[in-house]
Amino acid sequence: MGRLVLLFFSFLFLSLVTAQVSYSIPEESPKGSLIGNIARDLGLDSKRLISGNARIFTGDNTDYIELKRERGVLIVKEKMDRELLCGQTTPCALHFQVILENPMEFYSVAVEIVDINDNAPLFEKSDMQFNISESAVIGAKFLLERAIDPDVGMNGLQSYFLSKTEHFALKLKDQPDGEKIVEMVLQKPLDREKQEELFLVLTAVDGGEPQLTGTAKIHVTVLDANDNAPVFTKPLYKATIPENALKGTVVIRVSASDADKGLNSKIRYSISNTIADIRDLFKMNEANGDLILADSIDYEKARYYQIHVQASDGGLTD
Repeated sequence: MGRLVLLFFSFLFLSLVTAQVSYSIPEESPKGSLIGNIARDLGLDSKRLISGNARIFTGDNTDYIELKRERGVLIVKEKMDRELLCGQTTPCALHFQVILENPMEFYSVAVEIVDINDNAPLFEKSDMQFNISESAVIGAKFLLERAIDPDVGMNGLQSYFLSKTEHFALKLKDQPDGEKIVEMVLQKPLDREKQEELFLVLTAVDGGEPQLTGTAKIHVTVLDANDNAPVFTKPLYKATIPENALKGTVVIRVSASDADKGLNSKIRYSISNTIADIRDLFKMNEANGDLILADSIDYEKARYYQIHVQASDGGLTD
């Protein structure tokens, strides 16, 4: 008998949803900013909002939008930060209902929070240090840190530029997840006797108006005789792991080799992603290349992870 009553009320609820309206407003709009004339857009008289004791139902404790019954409008009650509300998810929208009584009516409302360019690209490591042998071959690649920009679309990170130098060129490689691998490629041999140090600047730019930038310093120390970079045995490693895997589980082991001898052949493995979430979930055994689960994973939050692993012998990397 109880199930029949619940089912009846479910149908009754659905039958009372009579209309839906949508609005959009830039994030960070000040308190009191007009979102829309809800009475006009729903074809209601403002007197009906008052007599029906119209109110907003959000379903949670977040209260960013206010209904002014006397004017029949929706306004911003609290500033909305799109990055805080939705992260990288687009579009970013708040969904709620306007409820009236006598008779009972429900109206669905969606307010899209539009991204503004309020974040500049940021390097978590603003200083990068490289020890590069003067015998490094033309075409040798050095992985650079990537920048992060919480904004989305054209307001997000678009490209990188390297300060002018005859020795290095910048190479960007697009990844399936939309990110870019940033590499510094040797164009001209280094000569330690002529120049022991190089100081460069890597600039990340977004596509907003105005365009915002972030920079990181690159310090190159020229060393002797380490002319072979580590090489991974595979260009791509794949692994699967159950959602309930325990912390400390070895996900996969990567392996690289180095043709050099002695200390120049000693390889160190590390995760090169600048995304904090990945560094929190996984860790790398620097000595043997084991990728280890460091925290619980949730299939509903992410079905796959793309992790960039770097092999370094103290000078060159792969």
